[in-house]
Amino acid sequence: MESQADIHTVMMIFQDFVFYGLAAILLFAGVRVITARNPVHAALFLVLAFFTAAGIWLLLEAEFLAIALVLVYVGAVMVLFLFVVMMLDINLDKLREGFWKALPVALPVGILMAAEMVMILGSKHFSSEMITAPAPRPAGYSNTAELGRQLYTDYLLPFELASVVLLVAIVAAIALTLRERKDSKFIDPAEQVRVKRADRVRIISMPAEKELPPVTEAVAEKK
Repeated sequence: MESQADIHTVMMIFQDFVFYGLAAILLFAGVRVITARNPVHAALFLVLAFFTAAGIWLLLEAEFLAIALVLVYVGAVMVLFLFVVMMLDINLDKLREGFWKALPVALPVGILMAAEMVMILGSKHFSSEMITAPAPRPAGYSNTAELGRQLYTDYLLPFELASVVLLVAIVAAIALTLRERKDSKFIDPAEQVRVKRADRVRIISMPAEKELPPVTEAVAEKK
């Protein structure tokens, strides 16, 4: 029994070291995301932050969330970000021209967000008494099923509100980027829907033309 207790203690200490290591990497990557001058480097640091966050979720036995974070965000969203950043060829010097002009507005907003984070992290939900090691799960336990149950029962309203916010963001992004320019081709989807078969294909009856044989052509030239 003492050996098992010693092994359990060593494992807990090892998990603590892994957690603090991943947390330090996550903080470093998060700071570099907002301080890196090159947008491609910032996106790569964000990929590192996602990987370390997935590692922390694995320590909490949330395997589905960790895998979903790597597959969805690192495998799809961040690749899209990198493609957009590299294809846009952003002029960083031009972007930094109005940085100090926006500081009087950005600084109070940043202080307010920092105060809100301190209030949230200092609440009773994040106290040392509330944060405990995850309890051992039975053999047939599925955190994917438990996540679905929590989302669609206890947190249904926040889940629906988040989906509405994402829908509004998608519509706003399309409305801001959809511009009718003269130098670009534009097709109205409403006109495509209203089109009929007669507008697409028109059959014309034309008389058949027969080609003369070579001998007839030669006789016609002599005449």
